[in-house]
Amino acid sequence: MKSLHYGRQYIDDEDIAAVAAVLRGDWLTQGPAVDEFEKKFADYVGAAHAVAFANGTAAIHGAYYAAGVESGDEVVTSAMTFAATGNAALYLGGVPRFGDIDPGTLCLDPLEARKKISSRTKVIAPVSYAGYPVDLVPFRELADSCGAVVVEDACHALGGTRNGVRVGKEAHLTAFSFHPVKHITTAEGGMVTTDSDEFARRMRLFRTHGIEKIPARMKDSPDGSWATEMQVLGFNYRLSELHAALGSSQMRKLDRFVARRREIASLYDRAFDGIPALLTPPRCEGHAYHLYPLRFRAENRARAFAELGKRGVHGMVHYIPVPLHPYYRDRFGYKRGDFPHAEELYAREVSMPLFYGLSDEDVASVVDAVLAVIS
Repeated sequence: MKSLHYGRQYIDDEDIAAVAAVLRGDWLTQGPAVDEFEKKFADYVGAAHAVAFANGTAAIHGAYYAAGVESGDEVVTSAMTFAATGNAALYLGGVPRFGDIDPGTLCLDPLEARKKISSRTKVIAPVSYAGYPVDLVPFRELADSCGAVVVEDACHALGGTRNGVRVGKEAHLTAFSFHPVKHITTAEGGMVTTDSDEFARRMRLFRTHGIEKIPARMKDSPDGSWATEMQVLGFNYRLSELHAALGSSQMRKLDRFVARRREIASLYDRAFDGIPALLTPPRCEGHAYHLYPLRFRAENRARAFAELGKRGVHGMVHYIPVPLHPYYRDRFGYKRGDFPHAEELYAREVSMPLFYGLSDEDVASVVDAVLAVIS
């Protein structure tokens, strides 16, 4: 029996050659490959700057830092996301404030976000869940009204578009992830795009221990050409040359990867639409389809998940609402029932296999397994 997991990387000979070339070269870290990757990425999304990080969590952390999140500041974000979107606020001494999702998009509901705004709101961080490009207009308007910065968590949405504009251009800062199950991979890696010179400068400082090497930006007169200066408390969040070379090679295939994901999602839609026991995910033009979050009846989800596994279909559940993790319940007092739409999604969702290397025959096998299970 063939095992089909919800996601996996696609690596070809071109990718292997790109990494091997770095291994044969002079630079393994802090060399030209990172600059090349950043430029390709910025050009692709149409942003002035792209700043690479060691992983997606570091990218969100860096974006919040650039936005100015400090002790006591609040970050308004979606209850339906990976824990990192909330955790990164805590790393800076901030406080995540979670809003429920809009069941029509599975993304943060702007009306729920508005309820969480306070005098301490520094960042509004909508999440483009599953690859659905969240409408940023209401969040930009809300941010303008309270002086906040919009940080889009687009870790699911690389290659997506909104009204013909690629995700990564419209928020003040946009964070991406290159985990192996994402649209492209660098094994581990992340990126933040922005049109702000200042945000980019702050992130580059933050990812390199807070150490400045450019003499013109130093606070003290440099002793010599060797001089460096730690100006802020930063981290070692750099991406290596190996990872960057893989990323640049993968970027050449990104449009093809996204197109295939959309084809697979369309096949699932046609197979599952109209079946009372199932609910297909929201659709929109420009969807990037990191995930295909199929919803079963809540009372059947656990059995369906187990039975699909027996048939070689190894889905995943995305996600338990972040504020309902024990850490958040214990620290902030959240409880079940606080986020009814996110909780309903969690109770019903199973992410179907969805990745570039999935064949039409594989998709048919997944469909057959799902139909057998619900029968």
